[in-house]
Amino acid sequence: MPADAGALLTVDLDAIAANYRRLCEEAPGAEVASVVKADGYGLGADRVAPALWAAGCRTFIVAIPAEAVPLRAMLPEARIAVLNGFDVAAAPLFARHRLEPVLNDLAQLDAWRAFNAAQPAPLPAILHVDSGMNRLGLGDRDVAALADAPDRLAGAGIGTLMSHLACSEEPDHPANAQQRAAFAAARARLEPALGPVATSLANSSGVFLGPDFHGDLLRPGAALYGINPRPAHVNPMHQVIQLYGKILQVRVVDRDMTVGYGAAHRVAGGRRLATVAIGYADGYRRALGSRGVAFLRGHRAPVVGRISMDLTTIDISRVPADVARPGAAAELIGPHVDVDAVAAAAGTIGYEILTGLGQRVARRYVGGPA
Repeated sequence: MPADAGALLTVDLDAIAANYRRLCEEAPGAEVASVVKADGYGLGADRVAPALWAAGCRTFIVAIPAEAVPLRAMLPEARIAVLNGFDVAAAPLFARHRLEPVLNDLAQLDAWRAFNAAQPAPLPAILHVDSGMNRLGLGDRDVAALADAPDRLAGAGIGTLMSHLACSEEPDHPANAQQRAAFAAARARLEPALGPVATSLANSSGVFLGPDFHGDLLRPGAALYGINPRPAHVNPMHQVIQLYGKILQVRVVDRDMTVGYGAAHRVAGGRRLATVAIGYADGYRRALGSRGVAFLRGHRAPVVGRISMDLTTIDISRVPADVARPGAAAELIGPHVDVDAVAAAAGTIGYEILTGLGQRVARRYVGGPA
């Protein structure tokens, strides 16, 4: 544990690369992209993306142009797609850094066509049709409008047609088949104008729905970082992170007393407590108060009381005194409690846990390209 930090996050870049290769094995014949938005799901895109490139990934996906610009500097030959679409104000970035917008509505399509007409050579784009998510993408009326006016697609450089699954982590959910059928119907309507076009439907969980959902380009994100894409099954992905917090103080409660803000948790006299230097400012969620758990050399120590901004209290009454001592490191995410387990205890999802890890937490990277 670094002397100047209260918590340490270890990121295994080799595990991320292994997860990428595992996803490729699941979909032979298709290209597997890597979603590295939100700073590589909070783990550092500047370290994650080169590791994925070294593992064979050539297509990277971000949410906004500001995420794409530093990525282009790192990976000059990569294909980089921007999910949130095209904004005329950001047009110079798309041209200068060779970014591929995901066009989400007719206004973006029209603006992109006008922009593209002024380029020395047409730039590629992805067209997003909504198949049931009702978030981004062209609706049925928009698809019909394009089918009736195919000239609106001329010069747009559309090489890929995509949609996004809403319930892919539930393999038996009827929405999966419904969305697949809706996507196929939209493709059939647009293909006379588009010509042969690549397709992209599957996210992390969609990769495991089988070949009918794979298409030409898969877009996993969470699974790369160790989140279970098949919640009802054993996680097929390697765990990527470990998070440890430093014990600052150990005390014995000498009588029945309460712990932390709001006196929300009561402990009996004789219990041993440890205060760990991590809190919600570091991304250890406040919802984990009296619900989270830490481990010290395999010994379980439940969180007691509310999580503070900088501190968390754990009950170490069943942990040997020589193990639970000031300066020792308590495992908060790791071999005994993975990201998904922490998320479940906090009433959220692993995505939020990863992307919420604060920059104050010291970071250590292991593995990765030489």
